[in-house]
Amino acid sequence: MKIETKNFGTAVLYGVIAIFLFAIISSLIFSLILRFTSAQESGIQMFVTIISFTALFIGGFISGGKGKQKGWLLGGLTGLLYSIIVFLFQFLGFDSLFTLKQLIYHICYVLVAMMGGILGVNLSSKSRNS
Repeated sequence: MKIETKNFGTAVLYGVIAIFLFAIISSLIFSLILRFTSAQESGIQMFVTIISFTALFIGGFISGGKGKQKGWLLGGLTGLLYSIIVFLFQFLGFDSLFTLKQLIYHICYVLVAMMGGILGVNLSSKSRNS
């Protein structure tokens, strides 16, 4: 049981790191676009949302592929850990709770990460069986 818990922790950690790396890189790209073009923040809001969901899916996918079992759990834990980190940053740094809109987004983030985890497990087990 301890080995399984360690594998789960490592898989979730890899997924969360992937999410934050993807977020940092995409934030840099979007900030450069906003700085050096005439684009407005409101004009790229949909792209930012799409990138956010993609990052959570990829993080769940990586954690599912790394854990190789219970992808829904690994993806869910990855999305939940990401949401907790963002919540703590917002609460401790800005003294503000999640709004209803943010809460809905983070619930959807967890669900998308779960889907990524499920797909990650299924694709890693198929390549392992081949």
